[in-house]
Amino acid sequence: MISSTLEGKIQAIQEELKTKKHVLVSFSGGVDSSVVAKLAQEALGSNAIACTAKSETLPELELLDSIRIAKEIGIRHEIINFSELDNPDFVNNDSFRCYHCQYMRFKKMYDLAEKMNIKTVCDGTNASDVKESHRPGLKAISELQVFSPLLEFNVEKEDVREIARFYKLSVSEKPSMACLSSRIPTGILVTAQRLKRIEKAEKMIYDLGFSQVRVRDQNGTARIEVGQKELHMAMRPSFKKQTRDYLLNIGFDQVVVDPMGYSPGGANKPLKN
Repeated sequence: MISSTLEGKIQAIQEELKTKKHVLVSFSGGVDSSVVAKLAQEALGSNAIACTAKSETLPELELLDSIRIAKEIGIRHEIINFSELDNPDFVNNDSFRCYHCQYMRFKKMYDLAEKMNIKTVCDGTNASDVKESHRPGLKAISELQVFSPLLEFNVEKEDVREIARFYKLSVSEKPSMACLSSRIPTGILVTAQRLKRIEKAEKMIYDLGFSQVRVRDQNGTARIEVGQKELHMAMRPSFKKQTRDYLLNIGFDQVVVDPMGYSPGGANKPLKN
């Protein structure tokens, strides 16, 4: 079951999508973009296309997940390639890194949409996102006139999860994910080497059974953050030894486990002994 208010918003979104006739959905495989993709596919059928942008900042696990979830939804799925590392402003990693990334990403989306004679590019920005104090990526989305149906119809994050449950999407409880560059503190250069060792470190920890993981690369020191419900597992001596040995082997200088667990934007938290 779903609330009548939320059911009304679903209908309104789908009616609005129908007026677009054809849409390209920026698709990460997270819960937000998956809900938009599902609503678009239901409203437009084959005239809705999901698109995932593959780059050095996208973990391979997330790319594979996006392929799986697109099949689950039943929407056509395109993958485009680009590199944020081609942009010196992104590499320099200032406080507007996400703006540079999103602008490049959506420009690539629009290039594909133009080739397919599609005028509307959608994304999964929801009404909760705009309440956060610093989201420079939203500026790029606004400048490029990306259509954000969840934001347009005031669908907040928990509403998104409720819709995902209603449609029985496997990502309904999936933790929020951010690109690998978000693990690098502002002012430290984003390099292919740093991104790769972060990805390897996180995959190793996911393979141990964790569901929410961040490995912050604080100029060579790896700070491991896991979800609050999994902190007790990360405090075990066996986990600390196993991760330390592996992370040192792939290029980190030292390894610490954050006793406070995962927190959004944690890359810029001061490192404490």
